[in-house]
Amino acid sequence: MTKSEQLLSVFSNTVKAGGGIHTTAELAFMMGEKQTSAFTKFLAVCVKKGVLRRVAKGIFESTLTPPDPTTAIYKIIKKLRSQVLSYISLESQLSSTGEISQLLMDRVTVVTKGRSGTFTTPYGVIEFTHTKKSVHKIAPNLYFDSEIKMYRANTAQAIQDLKDCNRNLQMLEKSDA
Repeated sequence: MTKSEQLLSVFSNTVKAGGGIHTTAELAFMMGEKQTSAFTKFLAVCVKKGVLRRVAKGIFESTLTPPDPTTAIYKIIKKLRSQVLSYISLESQLSSTGEISQLLMDRVTVVTKGRSGTFTTPYGVIEFTHTKKSVHKIAPNLYFDSEIKMYRANTAQAIQDLKDCNRNLQMLEKSDA
C-alpha cells in the first residue's frame, strides 16, 4: 500500500466513525508518522493531486470520502479552536432559534475564549469572536447540540453576546433587547 493509499484508508475509516476532517498532527499520528516538514510536504502533494482538500490552514478532508456537508463546518470549527471553549452564538444562534428573521447561509458566528478571527472554508465563513467572560459565567447559558456536537448559547446569552460585541441589535424580532 502506498503512502497516499494509506492516507485514504485513514480518512475512510474515520468517516465511518463520524470523522472526516483532520489536522496535520492527527493525520501524522494515525499514519504512524512524525509531523515533519517532509510529512507536511507529502500532504501538500496530496492536495495538488486532488487526493486531499485543504479546508483551512493545517486542516484537511479526503476528496474521495468527504464528511457530511451538513456538519463539516462544525467539525472545522472544533479543529480550529480545540483547546478552548467555543460555542455557536450571535447572529447564527439567533437565526437558528427564529429570534431574527435573517438566515445566515454562508457564515457561522462563534463566540470563543480563544482568539478572534475569520476563516473562509469550502463550507462557508467561520467568524470567531473572543469573549473575556469567564467560563463559569457562560456555561449555565449553554446547551449541547448533539446533531452538530457543539455547544450553543441559549437565546438570552446570544442576545447578551450581541450587546457585549456591540453588534447590530435592530435585527431582533422582539423588543426584549
